[in-house]
Amino acid sequence: MAKANNDTADHIYKVVELVGTSKKSADDATQAAIARASKTLKHLRWFEVVQTRGHIENGKICHYQVTVKVGFTLDS
Repeated sequence: MAKANNDTADHIYKVVELVGTSKKSADDATQAAIARASKTLKHLRWFEVVQTRGHIENGKICHYQVTVKVGFTLDS
């Protein structure tokens, strides 16, 4: 049997769920969540937008809220 090489090793991820907010856009809310997570979590690798919602006032969107799952690899 061939010996596994580190380049082809399986990856194990931890997943956390975050909620980002913004008055500008859903994209900005997503960026805010990722930027904040990157300050305390290492090895961020991927994200998935799970839910987008917002607040409406006087017929206009005034606030966005985006729930994202963020995956990062664990230290060995």
